[in-house]
Amino acid sequence: MTATTSPATRAERLDRLPFTREHGRLVFGSGLGWALDAMDVGLISFVLAALATQQQWDITSSELSWIASIGFVGMALGATLGGLLADRIGRRQVFAITLLVFGLATGAAALSWSVGALLVFRFLVGLGLGAELPVASTLVSEFAPARVRGRVVVWLEAFWAVGWTMAALIGFFVVPRSDEGWRWALAIGALPALYAAVVRWGLPESVRFLETRGRVEEAEAAVRRFEQSAGVAAVPSPPPAPVVAPRPWAVWAVGTRARTAALWTVWFSINFAYYGAFIWLPSLLVADGFTLTKSFGYTLVITLAQLPGYAAAAFLIEKWGRRATLATFLAGSALGAGLFAAADSDTTVLVTGMVLSFFNLGAWGALYAVTPEVYPTVLRATGTGAAAGFGRLASIAAPLAVPRLVDMGGTGLVFGIFAAFFVLGALATWGLPERRGQALDDDVAAPSPVSA
Repeated sequence: MTATTSPATRAERLDRLPFTREHGRLVFGSGLGWALDAMDVGLISFVLAALATQQQWDITSSELSWIASIGFVGMALGATLGGLLADRIGRRQVFAITLLVFGLATGAAALSWSVGALLVFRFLVGLGLGAELPVASTLVSEFAPARVRGRVVVWLEAFWAVGWTMAALIGFFVVPRSDEGWRWALAIGALPALYAAVVRWGLPESVRFLETRGRVEEAEAAVRRFEQSAGVAAVPSPPPAPVVAPRPWAVWAVGTRARTAALWTVWFSINFAYYGAFIWLPSLLVADGFTLTKSFGYTLVITLAQLPGYAAAAFLIEKWGRRATLATFLAGSALGAGLFAAADSDTTVLVTGMVLSFFNLGAWGALYAVTPEVYPTVLRATGTGAAAGFGRLASIAAPLAVPRLVDMGGTGLVFGIFAAFFVLGALATWGLPERRGQALDDDVAAPSPVSA
């Protein structure tokens, strides 16, 4: 008697594929949007430093803090709402809409005529930006083969370093050239608006999402698109089982609340330390006696250290696993922040800043890899967005806190506190699940309607 096996599900067919040209297109298409996002966030740090030196704006440190933080208020709302929408109307749709929103708002910010106008436009920028990041990582994680999923998502996150480097280059070459240089920098940041249309029509929709919405033919077509790229013969899958979509608060249901608590702690910790450090870095260097041009140059070099950080995380995340990689890079970030706090020369500022940049961005890559793996398909974008949204609360608080901390104890105190937050995040990683090599649909059982 010949044994028979049941046909593979579409998720299983995707997991069995090698990394194909279609995967590369998906990562590049999503990553380019990610890089443009990072460029926008990075630009504001240079804009703040430039505005602080211009007498015609007569801007206070409190106003500068709010210009930095208001974007993160938008990001907190955008991440939460974007995740909810992505689980209802689709990952690709939300991705394109968010690119359009923050691209247009960035262009409008370049025309700001007052601090109030700049605050409004920066809020809108954050609204679009906050929604895009968790949605993009969810989309990529749902197509990536299980055995390399973590690495692929870290590759996606590495585009952040590309974007921040672009921001540093614009900050170095454009912003200091004239009093209007910051406006030209923001105008360049409006490019995502042009890219939104390409994203909308060029990227596939999540197969798992399509199945939860009963759009089986579209899901089958998307899987075959990737199978054809790999030269694999298509074997149609059986109809998917019915799915009961849990309510958004299911992230705090009995089976997921401990993981959610750990995940939110990591997100809060890394956001506070990262954005507190890198949004204010050029301004802190100026305050410590560096010229505007020199501070921008140092920031550019420190930013370049992000790239090897991502490369190391991408390699280790499939070797060591998610938790070990994330905890190690957060611990390294704490070390970098502590060393930066004690830096007392140009050389040590540069070297310790690069250490911080290397480990911190590697930690971001690992965090974006593990976050979508915590929740089931019907809750994945919602859970990812909620974690990112909670983390953005820290990114709101950090830029507001930095000037006050500087007044209390200088740069040393500021970076000592950042080191403590990195340690907290590293400890919290051990409450996260280890999903290396496992299929997404097997990660967490969807909560029942009662527990939800």
